[in-house]
Amino acid sequence: MAGLAIGRAGPRGRPGLARIALALGGLLLLAALASLLLGAGEVGPARALAVLLGGGDEEARFVVGALRGPRTLIGIVVGVALGVAGALLQAVSRNPLAEPGLLGVSAGAAFAVALALWLGASAATLRIAVGQLGALVGCACVLSVVRLRGLGGDPVRLILAGATFTALLGSLTSLLLLFDQRSADEIRFWVIGSLAGRRLEDLLAVLPSLAVALGLTLWMARPLAALALGERVAAGLGHRPGRVRLVVVLVVALLVGAATAIAGPIAFVGLVVPFAARALAGPDIRRTLWLCMPLGPLMVLGADVTSRLLVAPSELPLGVLTALLGAPVLVAVVRARRLPTL
Repeated sequence: MAGLAIGRAGPRGRPGLARIALALGGLLLLAALASLLLGAGEVGPARALAVLLGGGDEEARFVVGALRGPRTLIGIVVGVALGVAGALLQAVSRNPLAEPGLLGVSAGAAFAVALALWLGASAATLRIAVGQLGALVGCACVLSVVRLRGLGGDPVRLILAGATFTALLGSLTSLLLLFDQRSADEIRFWVIGSLAGRRLEDLLAVLPSLAVALGLTLWMARPLAALALGERVAAGLGHRPGRVRLVVVLVVALLVGAATAIAGPIAFVGLVVPFAARALAGPDIRRTLWLCMPLGPLMVLGADVTSRLLVAPSELPLGVLTALLGAPVLVAVVRARRLPTL
């Protein structure tokens, strides 16, 4: 864990990073509390708070314990996974526009899970494994087109390749809706991206792969920081740039595949969260990863609570809301005279 040290970073580091992380942690706790207290149904904040204090009626206990509780936990896990995955992709490609939804990773996972649902796979562990495999294949296809060693030199080609594969896989996912009406309803509900109706069993099924991915992230933080200085510097420090990139691709596939399998494709979290983290922590990937861990869940839970309240008693799909929030950030980055360097 030394690679992710969050203390003072020396004369070039930004002071007060620990305080920023604690403040973000406090905001995350408030967002989680809001997720438990607020909703589009008849159980309002007062009844939900009574449940949290050990009382409450039977209906309120069911809503808080069986619906909002798992939904909140899944939102935290999905936010961590997508935020960290976006930071890793941007670091390894040295491209601030790199994002799972733009590089075919989310689309690959979405198509794989939709195909599994169409074939009748209902087990959460199977969906997660298939989603991770689809994310890995989607990411590998994009990276193979632009050539892995040349990622940092041509960001436009990287984004174009990702957009092409995303459109292709999105079209294949839409085709599945035409074949079987019974499966189409389930796929349509899942593919819009939402935390509604997700079960605690889905979360338990994803925890092992998430733990492996985060462990590999801790292990790769120092080599990634060295890689940011250039391949020759990283090699001189004893790291292997090719192996670093391959491990990062595997970790991103594990994270995005798991998040997509339990919540559907949720766009732009992997773009906005690292962008905000770097604004607070600077370009050091180690401190960026630390801040992505609270910022990711904070964005997902904040968007999820907002989606419940905007059109109550109905709900706005979470994937739609995150796209509405993330699109202006992408436009601002693209319109910048000079893209921020990583």
